[in-house]
Amino acid sequence: MGGALSGTVTAVSRNETYAFSKPNRESVTLVAGLGVEGDAHAGATVRHRSRMAQDPTRPNLRQVHLIHEELFGELRAAGFEVAPGDLGENVTTRGVDLLGLPVGTLLHLGDEAVVEVTGLRNPCLQIDTFQSGLLRQVVGRDAEGHVVRKAGIMGIVTAGGVVRPGDSIGIELPPEPRRPLERV
Repeated sequence: MGGALSGTVTAVSRNETYAFSKPNRESVTLVAGLGVEGDAHAGATVRHRSRMAQDPTRPNLRQVHLIHEELFGELRAAGFEVAPGDLGENVTTRGVDLLGLPVGTLLHLGDEAVVEVTGLRNPCLQIDTFQSGLLRQVVGRDAEGHVVRKAGIMGIVTAGGVVRPGDSIGIELPPEPRRPLERV
């Protein structure tokens, strides 16, 4: 892993109940195959309410939600105040192009935890309930008309461990050919 393939955890968040935002914590514990210990979205099968209604037996590819802190600066410039945990993420990062990672990338968080990237978060209308107009800022279209999702990425825990603000993030790219992220 080279210098360009690393970053830093700037905040960690979890919520025991289903709520849009998640309070920041001093640390979170990732559990292999489940997600963030004590978080409402942890589980081997789908935990997001809309997905449970469709098919509760499907695998949970959204155990951990990560957002790049740099997004908050973009949103601030557009007139929105967003802080770590506000958009429901478990891990806030700095210095990692999360949206540019391919499917299957392994993120080494701190000393032990490993999250395998599964895809892009597809933000729902709840984001506009949090702050009106915010959905337009995190989901848009590029010059060719393709949908661009900027509200972070999702992953599954392949190795458990404690993650804290200040922890390093190591990035292990999957072998070629690499697949770009799609919504999960």
